[in-house]
Amino acid sequence: MSKMSTDENRTVLHGPTMGTRWSVTLAGPADTVALTTALQQAVDRVDAQMSTWKPGSDLMRLNRAAVRIWQAVPPELMAVLRTALRIGECSDGLFDIGVGDLVSAWGFGARGSAPDTGLIGAQLGRRRPAAHEVLELDVNGARVRRMAPLSFDLSGIAKGFAVDQMMRVLADYGVTDALAALDGELAARGTRPDGTPWAVAVERPDHDRRAPMGVIDLGDMAVATSGDYRHWVTVGKMRLSHTMDPRLGGPARNRLASVTVLHPACMAADAWATALLVAGEDAAPDLARRNGLDALFVLRDGPELRQFSIGPRLEARQAVVA
Repeated sequence: MSKMSTDENRTVLHGPTMGTRWSVTLAGPADTVALTTALQQAVDRVDAQMSTWKPGSDLMRLNRAAVRIWQAVPPELMAVLRTALRIGECSDGLFDIGVGDLVSAWGFGARGSAPDTGLIGAQLGRRRPAAHEVLELDVNGARVRRMAPLSFDLSGIAKGFAVDQMMRVLADYGVTDALAALDGELAARGTRPDGTPWAVAVERPDHDRRAPMGVIDLGDMAVATSGDYRHWVTVGKMRLSHTMDPRLGGPARNRLASVTVLHPACMAADAWATALLVAGEDAAPDLARRNGLDALFVLRDGPELRQFSIGPRLEARQAVVA
């Protein structure tokens, strides 16, 4: 159920979606019954179209479709697929939505099962076609088709898109100052009630507790973070994150603990944060520069965390955090 709380300085709206909660903070009090309903409908529409946890979603219908057969898709899903394939190409396939089978094999899918060693062994090290090589879009005809039996997963971009949709609703209602959030994806417009920029915490990439590591001032911009510290499986003595590296056929394995990306569009920030996390500490900075990104990296350096940044919107940071 969507909810609202109001004080003299701000109004906070929030509700459930995608197994978590969305929230919108408005500068000052407001009459927000209709706005809350519109925001809930916007995020529910994204969930209904793009969830891998709902068998009837448009995405799962596409995953079940026969190869080479066109499937009609709604405009929101088409927009996300277009952006996903573009970033897939620009990242040399490091952001790849065609890893749904890997997500399931490693136990991160809707079934929530233990890793399937048979499926994992069949995929490790195998050359996989990238989603942008396999998925064909007919934008004018509002239809798509798979040219190979890939299974698509939009968990690295759908929440960012949901935040963009919330910001669209706010614009439609004439809201000029707000902060929208869904998990680690956020977008800001205008300022806080006191006229200062919206302050967004960068979470410390700690497996055992939640704590802030720093703060980014956010104005008319979106931010998204991908990391290795929230969802993982333990295999032997290794703790492996839920982020899949299509080159390995399994979880990404490098020293990056988290990547935070600033971008005008939250779905792009979301996807690029995933791509840079997969790229690893050696390749990610150059990939960020080549694509004009603003990114904050947190690197595991032995027992310490080291952070550094790329891009003009973030202060040049080179810090060690205990």
